[in-house]
Amino acid sequence: MTALNSEIDIDKRGILNRIGYSNDYQPSARISSLVDDYIENYHDLIAPSYSYRIRNIESVDGGRIDIGNSLVLKSKKLARLLERCEMVAVFALTIGNYLEDLVAYLADNGLVLQATVLDAIGSGTAENLAIEVENKIRIDTGIEGLVTSWRFSPGYCDWEVGQQELIFRALEGDTPGIRLTDSMLMIPRKSVSGIIGIGLPGNEIENYNPCNTCLKKDCPGRRR
Repeated sequence: MTALNSEIDIDKRGILNRIGYSNDYQPSARISSLVDDYIENYHDLIAPSYSYRIRNIESVDGGRIDIGNSLVLKSKKLARLLERCEMVAVFALTIGNYLEDLVAYLADNGLVLQATVLDAIGSGTAENLAIEVENKIRIDTGIEGLVTSWRFSPGYCDWEVGQQELIFRALEGDTPGIRLTDSMLMIPRKSVSGIIGIGLPGNEIENYNPCNTCLKKDCPGRRR
């Protein structure tokens, strides 16, 4: 597990979008001030940490990807990416549980607006932490002359959430304070896990986007 010492910056407009304000709509002075106040102080409520492991891809057969030690990922769309790769980075990250504990406290005491804003900040922080970890893996593997794909998490496309367990098994216990529920949800909730394909340049690994061949145009996770 690695603790992240640098600050994770978040964008006010992004937080406003998360709580329902479009880019061309300005919130009231009260809400704007509340968001500003939480953005200024939220760093005290997070403890960002992450871990990742590089594993060889043993084989890709149809929609099955074998990464060793009886760990077989099952996704046809993921297989189309990983058949071009030699390795995969398996990762998990979290901002800790302090912020979401405060969100629950605020909600339980009727402070729904404050809870909503702080929860949106937590989600934005977790996403920005995922981007930082993704960039860290890209830099580390780039030293070896390799390239990386976008990140993919269980629940994306046809990769079932139930395979979350395999991500945690691949990390061999180094799961930065995150645990799984029986339904494969992560605790703390503001956590992200998944994989990143790694391979040689020239195989279109960096640009692979399964959304280009997906007919579900209204998917909230659609990437352009």
